[in-house]
Amino acid sequence: MKSDSVKKGVGRAPHRSLLYALGHPKEDMERPFIGVVNSYNTVIPGHMHLQSVANAVREGIRAGGGVPFEFNTIGVCDGIAMNHYGMKFSLPSRELIADAVEIMAEGHAFDALVFIPNCDKIVPGMLIAAARLNLPCVFVSGGPMLPGRMAGENGPVDIDLIHAFEGAGKVLAHQMTEKQLEELEQRACPGCGSCSPIATANTMNCLTEALGLALPGNGTIPAPEGRRLALAFLAGEQVMEVLKKGLKPLDILTPDAFHNAFAVDMALGGSTNTVLHVPAVAHAAGVDFPLSRIDEISQAVPHICDMRPYGKYGLADLDVAGGVPAVMKEISKRLKPGAMTVTGKTIGDVYRDAEVRDRRVIHPFSEPLHKTGGIAILTGNLAPDGAVVKAAGVAEEMMVHEGPARCFNSEEEVTKAITSHIFQPGDVLVVRYEGPKGGPGMREMLTPTSLLSGMGADKTVALITDGRFSGGSRGAAIGHVSPEAAARGPIAAIRDGDIIRIDITKRTLDVKLDKKEIDERLASLPPFVPKVRKGYLGRYSKLVSSASTGAVFENEV
Repeated sequence: MKSDSVKKGVGRAPHRSLLYALGHPKEDMERPFIGVVNSYNTVIPGHMHLQSVANAVREGIRAGGGVPFEFNTIGVCDGIAMNHYGMKFSLPSRELIADAVEIMAEGHAFDALVFIPNCDKIVPGMLIAAARLNLPCVFVSGGPMLPGRMAGENGPVDIDLIHAFEGAGKVLAHQMTEKQLEELEQRACPGCGSCSPIATANTMNCLTEALGLALPGNGTIPAPEGRRLALAFLAGEQVMEVLKKGLKPLDILTPDAFHNAFAVDMALGGSTNTVLHVPAVAHAAGVDFPLSRIDEISQAVPHICDMRPYGKYGLADLDVAGGVPAVMKEISKRLKPGAMTVTGKTIGDVYRDAEVRDRRVIHPFSEPLHKTGGIAILTGNLAPDGAVVKAAGVAEEMMVHEGPARCFNSEEEVTKAITSHIFQPGDVLVVRYEGPKGGPGMREMLTPTSLLSGMGADKTVALITDGRFSGGSRGAAIGHVSPEAAARGPIAAIRDGDIIRIDITKRTLDVKLDKKEIDERLASLPPFVPKVRKGYLGRYSKLVSSASTGAVFENEV
C-alpha cells in the first residue's frame, strides 16, 4: 500500500507516533489509509451540510476496513461572488482546489480517496485532481437544493435562485414590486444543496455519474434526504472495493467516458461551463477532446430533459423521473456502453435496468425538446477557435439574429447600460476583456443575462463575450469567444455599429468585416495591459490558456 511509506518500518516510528496522537489504534497501521476530501464550509449553501455527508462516508470506509482521514478544500459560492470583483476568483479556484488535493494526498500517502464536492468549480477541481493523482477513488456530492415555494396565480409554484436574479430585472422593468422581490429572495433558496436548476454544479455532478466516477444518484438525490447520507455511506464502502480491485481513475476516464459525459450533457441541456471543465479534466487524464468533437456529439444527441431555468422542472423532479441512469437509457444508442465505472460494472450495466418514470421531465428520444443537443459550438470570423451557447435556453426567434454591435470592455459597463436601458431591440451587446487572461478569471455574467431576461429583452437582444455565463443564464448569450480580446482575438476589433450575425442553427458567429479590416484594426490597438499584476490573479493571468482549451495552465497544455 502507498500508505506503508508513512507507517511501516523502524524508521517510521515518529510517523506512527503522530498518527497515534490523532487517536488511531495500533490496528489501524495494518489498514488502508483513505483520504476524505471534503469541501465543507459555512459560506456556500451547497456545502453547509457536508459534515454530515463526510460522517457517513467515514462510517462507510470503516465498515469496509479502511481508515478515513478527512481534510478540506476551499470553495467559492458563484452566486455570492456574482457581479463584483470576487467573481474573478471563481474559475481560478478550480486550479487551486486541484493543487490542494494533490498536495494533501501526496504529502500523507493516502491509498485511495473519496471526494465530496458540490458546487461549480469544486467538482471539476476535484475531478482534475483525481485524474492527476490516479489513486482509486469515488465521488459523492452533497446533492441538489430543493426548490423554493411561492404563491402563484393558480397555486404554489417552484422557484429558485435564477428567479431572484431575474426578479431584479423585473423590478427595473416595473413588472414586479420591490416588496414582491423581497418575498421571492427570502423563499428562493430554502436550504442546503447546490442551486436546484440544471446549472453548473448540478450538471457537473450528473456528468460525474456519466464519467463513471460516482454511484448512481450522485447528481440528483436531493441534499436534505436521508438517501443522500445512505449514498455517502455506500461511497465510503465502495472505495474499499475499488482499492481492492486496483481500479484507478485513468482506467475509467477514457475517450469513451468523456463521450458519454457530453452525450448526457446534451440530453440534459446542461451548463455551458461544462465546455470549460470537462475538457480540462480530459486534459489532466491525457485525453484530447476538442470543441469540434463536442459539437459532433451535440449534433447527434437530442435535448430531451425539460429542466429549469429554461424549462419546467428541477433536479428533484429529474430524480423522481429516474435520474441520470434513465437519461442514459433513453439516449443509449448514442453512448459507449463498455466504459467502466467505480461500481465495477460498465456504464451499460448501470443504465440497463433503469426506466423513465415521468415523460414530462425526460422526453422520448424520438420526441425531443430539440433535435440537437442543449449546447452548441459556434465558429466564424468572430470566433475562429470557437464560442459556446446554451442553445436549449435560446428563444426560437433568436436562433438566427443579425444586429449592430454595442461594445463594452467590462461586465460593469454592460450591467450599467442594461439597468439604464441604454440598448435597443436587435442590438448585440459585446462584452470583452473578460476572458481567462483579460478578466482575469473569466467571470460569469448571470446578472446581465438575468436582467435582460427579467425585462423580456432576451428575445430581442443578444449578448456575446469572451467571458462566460452561469449555467443559470438563458437567452442568446454566447460566451467563451476565442481567441479572447486580451490575446488579440477578433472580438477586440469590433466597434459600435458593426453588424454581427449569429446563426445557431448553422453553428456560425460572424462580424460583417473582411479579414483585412479586422487585421488592420487589431494592429492599431495598444498592447494589452493586464488588469491585475499581483497576487494569485496576477500569476493566473500569466499562466492560463484559452477558453477553447479548457482554460488550463499553458505550461500544462
